[in-house]
This record gives sequence, C-alpha cells and structure tokens, in this order.
Amino acid sequence: MSVSDFRALADHLAEDIATGRLPPGKRLPPQRTFAYAHGIAVSTASRVYAELVRRGLVTGEIGRGTYVRSLDGAQRLAFAEPPATAVDLERIYSVLPDQAETLARTIGELLRPDRITGLAAPVAAAGDAEARAIAARFLARSGWAPDPDIMLFTGNGRQAVAAALAALAPPGERVGVEAITYPVVKGIAARLGITLVPLGMDGEGLCPEAVAQAHRIAPLRGLYLQPALHNPLGITMGPERRAAIAESLDRLGLLAVEDAIYGFLSDATPLAALAPDRVIHVDSLSKRVAPGLTLGLIATPPALLDRVALCVRSGGWGATGLPFAVGLHLMESGEAARMGLLKRADARTRQALAREILDALDLRGDAGAYHLWLALPEAWRAETFVAAAARRGIAVTPASAFAVHPGHAPNAVRLALASPPLDALAAALRTLRQLALGGDDRPVE
Repeated sequence: MSVSDFRALADHLAEDIATGRLPPGKRLPPQRTFAYAHGIAVSTASRVYAELVRRGLVTGEIGRGTYVRSLDGAQRLAFAEPPATAVDLERIYSVLPDQAETLARTIGELLRPDRITGLAAPVAAAGDAEARAIAARFLARSGWAPDPDIMLFTGNGRQAVAAALAALAPPGERVGVEAITYPVVKGIAARLGITLVPLGMDGEGLCPEAVAQAHRIAPLRGLYLQPALHNPLGITMGPERRAAIAESLDRLGLLAVEDAIYGFLSDATPLAALAPDRVIHVDSLSKRVAPGLTLGLIATPPALLDRVALCVRSGGWGATGLPFAVGLHLMESGEAARMGLLKRADARTRQALAREILDALDLRGDAGAYHLWLALPEAWRAETFVAAAARRGIAVTPASAFAVHPGHAPNAVRLALASPPLDALAAALRTLRQLALGGDDRPVE
C-alpha cells in the first residue's frame, strides 16, 4: 500500500469522526483487527492510526486502546473561555475578598494628572534602575537574590515565556519540555517554529537522564520546565532533583527557561539559584494579583541579557504604562507580597477541601497548589468525562490539552480550584465525585 493509500484510509476514518458515525469516546478496533478487516499489513494500520493521532482526532493509551477525541479538541478546551454558565474549573485565577479595594486604591493613586504623561510613555524592556531594583527585591527569596541589572519586563507571563524561548532557540531548533506541560507553551513554540521534545517525568518532575538521552539522539538548544507546582501535575522538585537538573545543564551545555509563575505558593529555591548562568527565570503578577493587571518579570543570565531584551522588543512583548506602574507600586508597597501570602493560605484551604471530597479517587498535586490532577477510573475516557461534566455545568480540562503528543495522553483531567466561591467549588467537586464513581451517566465504551 502506498503512502497515499494509508492516508486515504485515515481520511475515511476522519470523515466518520466528523459526521459522528464514530462518536467521541468510541474505541477503535485493535490495529491487528483493523488490518485484517481492510486487507492491509499491521504496519500500515499503525500508520493509519498514527496519522489520526497527528491530526488530533484520536488519543492512544498504551495497553488501553485508541479512542476518538472530542471534535472540539483539547486545544479548544485549553485556550477558549469556559461557558458563562459553567463552574470554572479550567482557569487558574483567584480573587481575594479585599482585592478589588486594594487595586482600586492603587490605580487611583496613580491616575493623578501629574502622573498621566509618564503612564502613557513607552516602557523599555529593562525599565529603569528603580524598577529593576524593585523587581529584584520582590523576586528574592531564601537562597536567591537576582541582580537588578539582569531584570527585564514584559506585558505578562506568557510574553515573558515567549521572549525567553525566542532567545533560547531559533526557528527549526529543538527544546526539551516535560512530556505533560503548560499548554500555552505548545502554541508559543509552534508560532516560533521551535520543535518541542517531550521528556520523561517521574514523581518529582523532569528526569535528568531523559534530558541526557534526548540530547544524545539529537542536540537540544535548551529546556522549558516548571520545577515548582508544575501545571498541571502539581509536582514540586526536591532539592536533590533540582541540583541534578542544574548539574545536567552545566554538563551538557544547555540553557533552561524556568517557569516560576506558581513559585509564590511554594518555599522551594528557584533553579536559577543553582545555575544562574544557565537559567532564564520567568515570573509574573497574574496569579498573585490579577490576569488583567499583570506584569511579566524575567531574570536572565548576564550573557543573555541583550538577546532576551531584543526578543522582548522585536516580539512586541514589552510592558505597557498603567499595568507596569500598578505592578511596581504593588511590589514596592508590599501589597503584592501580602496578596501572595493570603493566596497561599487560600490555595491550601481549597486543596484540602478537594481532597476531602474526592478522597475515594486517584489524585495528584501539591498541598499548596491551586490545581489538582485527577486520574479517572477505568470506565471513563477523559474526553467523555469532560463532556459529561460540561452537561452538569462544570468546565474541566482533559490531559490531552497538556500532552506534548496529545495522542498519548494519560486518562486524566486537571481541576483548577482557584476561581469559584468555596460553596460552589464544593458542590462542583461533589458532582464530579459522583460522576467519576458512577453517577447516572454511562461512559462511551
């Protein structure tokens, strides 16, 4: 059978999926059975299934089979807004009781006539000396205090990640990432022309030996990783693992982008403290403060400062006047740190509530995280569970949204715990527990 023939078979299956003849959650026959039914070699059947995975139409689970994914797809679930009527367990953002008053007061102090001209002026990637000093003091923690001279600013954390990745690798190059990762990174890499290489993980996150193995097969330009409160798994690397990753970076001559967006919820020492010449440290105020009034922060190795700054400017990822001024004010006044401490307590309260309600299920996540990883019972497929939850007005995200190769995602969902009021969160979690353990839905076989 020719290449075009196996693609023709994939086209027929794709049409069946599009028309609903093969509904979401439907299990495809084993490849050997499919091959026999169509009079083709097993190797050709494997190519057909691989093509469907590449198109994002099916998901394959080792030892469990190949299943049709929702037509909406994990990408929609990862990037689209949840329905207005849904209990939002997709997006991770929290609102403190006094947050509105704090932000209103801060903005009011900045909107004086004598300040407006400054707020309307463009913001340089490196800000000014005072801004860099404020940001460096704010990021400093036990075991790490970045030099103000290596600080840069972007509009938000996503833009900081984009600028760091653009500086790390030119188009066509390879960057290693955890096999399950922050989904926005996949979109950023695609737009930058960077190939993401999924790397093996264990209970502490990225495995150093997986980095070395991938680098031997074909050189990597660097890594993107989340050492603290990994999104979506909630894993935090221990000191020995961080040291091992830092040693690997030095030994292999690699650079890394450390995404520390959730680091304020943890006491872990940043990877940048162990490898300051190898790690671009990225943070923001979106989770501490609010997504709409955020500021991206980058602490870069001195040798990369000009390159990263150029990427910030050329990518159009620089900070803008009002959010920049608000962010600096909140950091300098201590309000951002105060909000962070309150949100640490709030995250632990929500995590404890979720674990109490979902105690009969297979859960993973840090006790201080705003999200939880739920491995689904045998009867469920992630896509059908997400659809069943949506019918009950609850928005959750399937594992395929986070998998670098979505056709080989775990059978799990991420639950974001930060947004709903506690009573609404508790009610949604009880509904999900009933659903996962049986409920009144019959999962698609």
